[in-house]
Amino acid sequence: MPARIAAFLQTLRVLLCYGRHLAETASDRAAAPSFTSIAACFGTARLETILAHLHRGLLRAMALERVLLARAARGRDIAFVEPRVPTVANPPAPAADPPGLAANGEAAQPPAARPAAARPARPAGWNDPTLYMPTLEELEARVRRRPLGQTIIEICLDLAVVPGFCTGPFWNELFELVRCYGGTLATLMQERCRRESAFEKEQDRVPGRGWAWWDQKRETIRAALGFFIGETPVSPFGLVPAVGLAGATVATGPP
Repeated sequence: MPARIAAFLQTLRVLLCYGRHLAETASDRAAAPSFTSIAACFGTARLETILAHLHRGLLRAMALERVLLARAARGRDIAFVEPRVPTVANPPAPAADPPGLAANGEAAQPPAARPAAARPARPAGWNDPTLYMPTLEELEARVRRRPLGQTIIEICLDLAVVPGFCTGPFWNELFELVRCYGGTLATLMQERCRRESAFEKEQDRVPGRGWAWWDQKRETIRAALGFFIGETPVSPFGLVPAVGLAGATVATGPP
């Protein structure tokens, strides 16, 4: 197993383990007052929406795992992605010379611009998992087209993985994966702020709710999750046994 892929898979399987555990316990957790600490990171307390995000996040993680295993089977490791450096805008081009004359004495016409290639249409509601759930094959194709760090960000968004839910060492591992493989944490943080704002508005419509949901202290998170991501999953309510790490996955397709 190539070294970088092995390290990547180790972190990815922790996310899979956490996501499966949360998906299996979400229905029971939703009845507990502490669930709002988790729901706020999804932007809603609607269980249907939360479960849809968890399902898509698990599919994304499995797709990424399959692509990495396929690459490893070919004996190829993954390469670091250089961070993007902002480029200075090009200076304005000089004014074009007046058009010349064609052979017949008439003004020469500039060549016709080529029409831009049309992008394939996305399904309606493509970014809302309650309206459209992509297949594993579609997500594998998406993984191959994009930097791995961007896929990790998408998985974190669907599984509601935020710094406060993780152990310090595990969050550092995630940070390095995102940084070294072409992702940006700004996307994660911006979406987190948007979701918290949406959750606040949703809770304001619940009589008597007020700001009681806003408690993101470490002890509150541990009470809600039962563990921090990076630790062995346990249920805070004794609902289900801990979920094991992902089993063997079949490598598919060309990396």
